[in-house]
Amino acid sequence: MVKGIEIRTSPHLKRALNVQQIMRSVVYAMLPICAFAIWQFGLSAALLLATTTGAAVATEAWFSRLRGAGNTVADWSAVITGILLGLTLPPGFPLWMAAVAAFVGIGLGKALFGGLGYNVMNPALIGRAFVQAAFPVAITTWTPAFAPSRFVELIPTTLTAPFMRPESVTDWIAGLGVDSWTGATPLAMQKFQHVETPAWDTFAGLVSGSAGETSALLILVCGLWLAWRGCLDWRIPASVLAGAALTALPFWLVDPGIYPSPWFVLSSGGLMLAAWFMASDMVASPVTPWGAIIYGVFIGALTVIIRLFGGLVEGVMYAILLGNAAGPLISAWTQPRVYGAVKKVQAKS
Repeated sequence: MVKGIEIRTSPHLKRALNVQQIMRSVVYAMLPICAFAIWQFGLSAALLLATTTGAAVATEAWFSRLRGAGNTVADWSAVITGILLGLTLPPGFPLWMAAVAAFVGIGLGKALFGGLGYNVMNPALIGRAFVQAAFPVAITTWTPAFAPSRFVELIPTTLTAPFMRPESVTDWIAGLGVDSWTGATPLAMQKFQHVETPAWDTFAGLVSGSAGETSALLILVCGLWLAWRGCLDWRIPASVLAGAALTALPFWLVDPGIYPSPWFVLSSGGLMLAAWFMASDMVASPVTPWGAIIYGVFIGALTVIIRLFGGLVEGVMYAILLGNAAGPLISAWTQPRVYGAVKKVQAKS
C-alpha cells in the first residue's frame, strides 16, 4: 500500500527553539544583570524590578482576557518587557509610576496592536517614553551606587504615594556620607561639564545610572551568550555599537576636550543594554541581513547625534523607537531579489 504525499507550505526546516524557549533564554540572560542591579542599588532596585515585572504580567493577563486570547502570559514576553523596563528606570523611581509605565508599555505598546508578533515598537521603551514625558523630574533623579545602607533601607522616593510628588533625596544622600557625589550620571557630567568618567568605571559598572544600565561588561557577556544560543541576530547589536563608535570618532578626534571618546560612548548610559536586548527585538526589527545592519547603524548613529547635540543626555530610547518605525521600510528596501526574477526596466516614453 502506497502512502499519500503530505504537502505542506514552507518553511520545511524548523529550528528546535520555539517562542517560549527563546523568551526564557532572554529572561535567563537578564538575570545576572538584575542581580548586579540589586547588588549595586539594594532593596529599592529589587522592588522596582518586581513591580515592573508584576505589573506587566498582570496587564498582559487582563488584556488577554478582554480579547479572549487565552493565556498569553505563558510565552514570557510580558516578563521580558517588565524586566527590561525596570532595568531602564532609576533605582529610586516611585513604584506607582513604575507600575504605570508597565501598564502603558503592555497596553499601548503591545496589546493595542494585537499582542506578541504584532507590536511595531518595543513595548518596554513605549512605557519608558511615557513616564519620561509624564514624570520628568522623577526619571532624572539619581542616587549613589553601593550606598552602605542599601540592603536595610529604601531610597526615600521608592514608596511615594500614588499621585504625590516624590520627596527630595538630597538630605538622605547627605546622610550616607558618600564622598564627591554630584548627582549627575557619567553622561550628564560629560555633556555639561566635559568631564569624562574613567573608562573602566563605566565598563565595569562602578557608577550611578539606571538600575540595569551601568555594567557594560556584564551586559556584553550576557548578550554574547544570547547570540551564541541563536536567540538574536548578532548583526543588530554589532551594527548599533559600530554605528555609535564610528559616529563619535570624528568629533572626538577634532576636539577630545569637548566630545566623548568612542570607548566612553559605548560603555556609558543605556547603549549596551539597548543594543543587545532592545534593538534586537525580533518583532520590531528588520528581518533581512542588510536590513539588520542598516537598522543597527541608524540607531547607533542617531543615539550619538542626540547625545551630542540634543537636549537630552541619553538618546538611545528615541533612536530605537525611530528605528522600529523605519524597520518595515528598511526591510522592504533590502528584500533580496527572487531567484530567477528579472529586474523591471521602465520603458521610455
